[in-house]
Amino acid sequence: MRICSLRSFTTALITLFLGVGLATSAISQARTSDASGAEPPFAHSREGIRELYIVAFGLFGPESVFASEATKAGEILRARVQADAQLLVRFNDKRGGSATSASLAAALRSAGQAMDPNKDILAVFLTSHGGPDGLDVVAGRRSETLSPRSLRAMLNASGARYRVIIISACYSGVFARALADPRTLVITAAAPDRPSFGCEDGATWTYFGDAFFNRALRGSRTLDEAFCQARDIVTKRERKEGFKPSRPQIAGGSEVLPLLAGERLTVQAGRRRSLNSVHCPS
Repeated sequence: MRICSLRSFTTALITLFLGVGLATSAISQARTSDASGAEPPFAHSREGIRELYIVAFGLFGPESVFASEATKAGEILRARVQADAQLLVRFNDKRGGSATSASLAAALRSAGQAMDPNKDILAVFLTSHGGPDGLDVVAGRRSETLSPRSLRAMLNASGARYRVIIISACYSGVFARALADPRTLVITAAAPDRPSFGCEDGATWTYFGDAFFNRALRGSRTLDEAFCQARDIVTKRERKEGFKPSRPQIAGGSEVLPLLAGERLTVQAGRRRSLNSVHCPS
């Protein structure tokens, strides 16, 4: 296994010469849209029901693990949190794709327009290589960086009030510092100064994706419980394989977690500014 942020000569050759891969997909409930980058259709929120809108993007096309992880994570998140949640999955592959910063902004805007911000929840999962400046976005010859500031602007522009952001990438903790607040739960694969592991072409999951979605979330009652289990799974695996622990992060969400659990929201004034709403047992 290698560090996720590593760029290898082999990857470059794969990018240039291999033309096979998964097709870019966009899924909203049972419907599949084309890969043109147009805003995906989300059904408007139903009255009296707390809706979950899920957007999952695999941003780095040259390695198929990110497409696989985005697709499977979105499906598991919907199955475990709300079976009829609306789900959009989009990813890049070796030939290109439409999982770009612009299409992510459009997806979040479309979801926000369909949501009732007083009751509904937006969940966003992003998986890619990462660095201290943000996430790598590579679709064919197009390359860019999605920064924490840019993602924060997209989320605010969407109008979604209650948000869950899960990011699987090296150094992804930089997003927790920029995004977490009582109404935004942020879960990341690594601390701001740590790499994460398992980003190999042909793999199904990264280390964190496997631990959180494929293992912990399948049997946990809540996202924070799943995070605590996943952190332990990842740490044990990294130490066994001789890697410096990536230190997955969780922050914010004191107003979101009760909504996900189906509770009525009652927030004490003294807790509104707390970013450390979740404490895993040692």
